[in-house]
Formats: sequence, structure tokens, C-alpha cells
Amino acid sequence: MTESTLIANPFFAGRMKRAATRNEACDRPVYARLPLSPRNGSPVPHLTSLYHFHRAGDYGDRAYPGNCGGNLIKDLLTYFEPGLVFDPMSGSGTCADVCEEMGVPCVSFDIHTGFDACNAAEFPGPETFDFIWAHPAYWRMKLYADDPRDLSRSPTLDHFLRRYGQFLRNCASALKPDGKLAVLMGDYNDRDEGFVPLTFHTKRLAFAAGLRQHCTDIIRFSHGASSGKKVYRSRFIPGLHDTCMVFTKNR
Repeated sequence: MTESTLIANPFFAGRMKRAATRNEACDRPVYARLPLSPRNGSPVPHLTSLYHFHRAGDYGDRAYPGNCGGNLIKDLLTYFEPGLVFDPMSGSGTCADVCEEMGVPCVSFDIHTGFDACNAAEFPGPETFDFIWAHPAYWRMKLYADDPRDLSRSPTLDHFLRRYGQFLRNCASALKPDGKLAVLMGDYNDRDEGFVPLTFHTKRLAFAAGLRQHCTDIIRFSHGASSGKKVYRSRFIPGLHDTCMVFTKNR
């Protein structure tokens, strides 16, 4: 078959092209057409219920387990314009880095420095913060610290939910009236418990703590997740997002 024949017959040429293997097709980026967002007075027009930002930004340490990047935090702070911010599970310091860049005062602690966010006695006093950013462990999907107080070390789901509920009550107490709590959480399939709907439990426990949901869920696409580069023998529907829920404390 000559090159001139292929050029003269583009339909035949298309059939002669080698089809991509299944692995090659999975490695290619897939682009989806998103709905148009209504124009409004938001200072962050791209902050919608579908959040896509494939670049993590120069915040925190991307090598840290579960690091989420700082762009969503930056957009939330731009939108809500808080005074004092608190990150009680700071990890590699992503939220603090964002706040430093934006000139927003921020207090941050972590289990690695000995702070137990699930202990009411260690939490800051009532009605202190305008905005709390929380990115808790998705139970034991990833292990963070050797400290047994770490949420990712909870031996059972019930134990995790009891501790997690106390954490959300601590946050509710530390918020000023009309303050905002943003929680980034994801569901996952546990080896023993099966599918664990942690976003559902987050809302249930937050409502029980006296908070109400302020706005739509923000579905954050999980670009750069380590699971996207792995091969599993089991069959399941992959989760390609986590969910940011914003709660508010009544006046």
C-alpha cells in the first residue's frame, strides 16, 4: 500500500490506523463539556458546583498523603472574605500557605505537632474564627500519623464516626455566628465495610452539631490522585471526585 493511495482514499486510511489499546485509551485525558454557569455577582465566577483545576498550585507539599492543593481554599477565601481562619488538620500547611499569600490571618495545628482536633479540651475557645478549613482523613483510606488519636487510625467505622462527630462539634463551637466551616471529604470502598458514604455522614454529624449547609456541594475533580495510576484486580466504579461542603453557624 503506497502513501499516495492512503492520501487519495482517506476513508481507507482511517481504517488502517492502529486502534489504541485499552491501557492507552485509559491513559489519555478525557474532556467533558460542562454546563454554562449563570452570571452573578460572585467575585469568583469559576467557583461552581463542579470544580476543575488540574494544577495544584505552589501550596503545601504534594508528596504529603492526601494533599489537595490550595486553589479551592484560595477561591473560598476570596468568596467569603473571612477575618481569622483556622485549619485544625493542617497536614503539610496548604491552607497556611494560601493565607500567607493572601494576607489572611491563619491559625493552624496538626496531629503531627501533638494537637488532637477531636479533643474539645484542646480546641480553641468558643466563637473565635470566621472560617474553618477542614480536610479530615477519609477514615483509613490513607494512614497519616502513628498517633492512635489520628482519625485514620480508628479501628472501626463507629469509632471513627464518634471521633469525627466530636471534631465537627468542636468546629461548630469555635465558629463565630455566621462563620463558615468548609469540609473536604470523599467516599470510598473499605476492605471490610464496603462502600462508606463519608459525605453523608459529614452532613448528618454537622447538622447534629447545630450547623446548616450554606450552599451547594462543590464537586472537586481529583486530578493527580495516586489511585489513577494503579491497576486493581477487583471490579468497582471508580470515584473521581471528593466533595467540599460549606456549613454555617446561625447568628
